[in-house]
Amino acid sequence: MNYRHAFHAGNFADVFKHIVLTRIVEYLKRKDKPFRVFDTHAGLGRYDLTSEEALKTDEWKLGVKKVLDATPPPAIEKLIAPWKDLVLAVGENAYPGSPRIAHGLLRKSDRLSLYEMHEEDCSVLAKEFDGDYQTRVNNSDGWLVSVSPIPPKEGRGLILVDPPFEDGKDFDRMIKLLNQSHQRWAGGVVALWYPVKRRDHTDEWLGSLSGLKYRDLLNVELYIREPRPSGMLNGCGMVILNPPYILRQELETLLPWLSETLKQDKGWGYRIQDLSAR
Repeated sequence: MNYRHAFHAGNFADVFKHIVLTRIVEYLKRKDKPFRVFDTHAGLGRYDLTSEEALKTDEWKLGVKKVLDATPPPAIEKLIAPWKDLVLAVGENAYPGSPRIAHGLLRKSDRLSLYEMHEEDCSVLAKEFDGDYQTRVNNSDGWLVSVSPIPPKEGRGLILVDPPFEDGKDFDRMIKLLNQSHQRWAGGVVALWYPVKRRDHTDEWLGSLSGLKYRDLLNVELYIREPRPSGMLNGCGMVILNPPYILRQELETLLPWLSETLKQDKGWGYRIQDLSAR
């Protein structure tokens, strides 16, 4: 594994992914029953925005900084407030990774299972949560979540999948994980993050997902510029199995503002699709 998220922490894709994550977890908290969050590719708990890696790209300046500097209308502020509070809590020169975002939203009865294959990153992650009774850090393959630890004893929860997309096989791996996890845990929420470089490529993959005949499958995308044939990250998306019933409505409110705030070139925007079986 060569991918290191420290170069990209706090960029537009993190902002999108983590705001959607907070909206899902906030919904899970509406019921008194406990839940568990699985993070299959956890990375670090937090990222130093003054590090050599972060300074080399400065991607956070076109991501989290733009959103924090903006003045959203009240309806938007209410939706992003849980994410914003967690970002501000880690300090001025840091950005929380998905493990810290998820952990910050948990109640005392909820649990967090983190998976990280990179040994050095896993060591840092373990120190981040050392002594935390709610969190278990695993130096193992997160793709195996769909085979062993689910369904969790809590019975409710979320699997967040955010792979590095290094070898060209992660799109296929996500379909396999989706199928396996649904067979073992039919009511679990599964959120699959993916990059958008070329729309024709992602549309082909989304077409294969819609052919799987899931009853409740939602796709949401955000573009900072027109997706076109290039090596650039032009946008990103999340496919969500068993999404909270209010999530689509919330994103229809949020994404027009968020995509305009994060835009970098012409062709920016967003898309919300129902991939459910008809």
